[in-house]
Amino acid sequence: MTDRYAHTADSLSSPATHAFAITPADALDLPETTRAIFVGSGGAIALRMQSGALVTLAGVPQGTLLPLRADRILASGTTASGLVGLV
Repeated sequence: MTDRYAHTADSLSSPATHAFAITPADALDLPETTRAIFVGSGGAIALRMQSGALVTLAGVPQGTLLPLRADRILASGTTASGLVGLV
């Protein structure tokens, strides 16, 4: 298959090139720091930003794409589900 952009460097404003299912865990980091998170079923998301800041995003609607760099999604405080990390 042809990829017109195969020789173009990725940046944070480029489309994601990989995705993985997120299972919230209080003591485990994500396999990769995200560039965005897709929310399949709405709710709250407790996360640790790449900077180390801990935050809970309340009332995130279903189908939201959050453009943030997170390295951990906490089980405690997360009620949203169907989370997908995009990198």
